Amino acid sequence: MKEIYLGVDVGSVSTNIVVMDSEKNVIDTLYIRTKGKPIEALRIGLRQIKDKLEKDVKVSGLGTTGSGRHLAATMLGADIVKNEITAHGVAALNIVPDVKTIIEIGGQDSKIILLRDGIIYDFAMNTVCAAGTGSFLDRQAERLGIPIQEFGSLALKSKAPVRIAGRCAVFAESDMIHKQQLGHNQEDIINGLCEAMARNYINNLGKGKEIKPPIIFQGGVAANVGIKKSFEKLLGSEIIVPQFANVMGAIGAGLLAREEVRKTGKTKFLGLEIADSSFNVKSFECESCPNMCEVVEFYRDEKLVARWGDKCGRWSNVQISQEDEKLA
Repeated sequence: MKEIYLGVDVGSVSTNIVVMDSEKNVIDTLYIRTKGKPIEALRIGLRQIKDKLEKDVKVSGLGTTGSGRHLAATMLGADIVKNEITAHGVAALNIVPDVKTIIEIGGQDSKIILLRDGIIYDFAMNTVCAAGTGSFLDRQAERLGIPIQEFGSLALKSKAPVRIAGRCAVFAESDMIHKQQLGHNQEDIINGLCEAMARNYINNLGKGKEIKPPIIFQGGVAANVGIKKSFEKLLGSEIIVPQFANVMGAIGAGLLAREEVRKTGKTKFLGLEIADSSFNVKSFECESCPNMCEVVEFYRDEKLVARWGDKCGRWSNVQISQEDEKLA
């Protein structure tokens, strides 16, 4: 029977699932819009995976990452749960073993990860400013009436680049409108937006950091050739965009799951049939101390299976017994 491993990356914008074989080859990838419903996105993803897989295939391990990694781990039964920095780093090292810099830009956040001798030693994240994320480009493409898929190729046609203020999404938008009113053509404005985004990233996340090649560009925005060219121009170095750039977090989670299962000899994965179960989340406020933590309770098929959210571990560290389930 053929062994496969699943990597799951649950983010605020998308839920990505990767299927890989025991030789670390990616067999299939899924990109699903989370739409504020991570549980439903995971159920849809698992059902699609189940329908695609051959009958002689066995899921030997599963890893989760992303902002919804703990929820996904509880729901599916994960062998390993890792943050996005680690997952992206592991995925990049698997493709370019001597990678020194990872540029990662997604829909709602962006990151820079620095590695030396195969070890992550520094990183920075932007989760606040929209000007450094893919949502900013989506908004401007919509404003210009251009499909986001064509944004990068149009930027490459620019003959006279226009400088657009990129330190803030609001200012960038105002500046773009001003440049339109001055009569600059669309390709030059689009190229200016790409350069503004790359400049914003380097000035914010890259400030004070030694950005050395090889450099890998990951995340959904990596598909934008205009942004890639802008980074190459500003950094004076070639930028590598891997084949599965938009699901690298999930790839890293799958690789880590494979490594973990090879150590333990068994998997905690609950099976693809888990997609047919019912899930429910409840919460209560713990009044045991001034922290007043919101404790989340996770139910599978009306059975309490996990708690989290407390700072002291009063609830999350306690093994859920049959008596707890009756009280719940």
